[in-house]
Amino acid sequence: MKNKKIVISNKLGLHARAAAKFVRIAAGFQSEIMINSGNNKVSGKSIMGIMMLAAGKGTEINLVAVGPDEDEAMTALENLIINKFGEAE
Repeated sequence: MKNKKIVISNKLGLHARAAAKFVRIAAGFQSEIMINSGNNKVSGKSIMGIMMLAAGKGTEINLVAVGPDEDEAMTALENLIINKFGEAE
């Protein structure tokens, strides 16, 4: 199990386009991907779940990956978030 706390730093937070990018990457891995924010826990492979978190800029999330490719999944998703989902600001 890989577990990482990370802060959402893009201007609009986990809005629809950012959530779609996250899900697209997460879906490419066999591992189970979960996102915890406050008392909410959602699948990282569910666009609706991610959007329900309403995680704006500055929100700290806990990213969890469990499975055979958890290292690769965590690295890819962490890079996506660090790189602000590829959004220009």
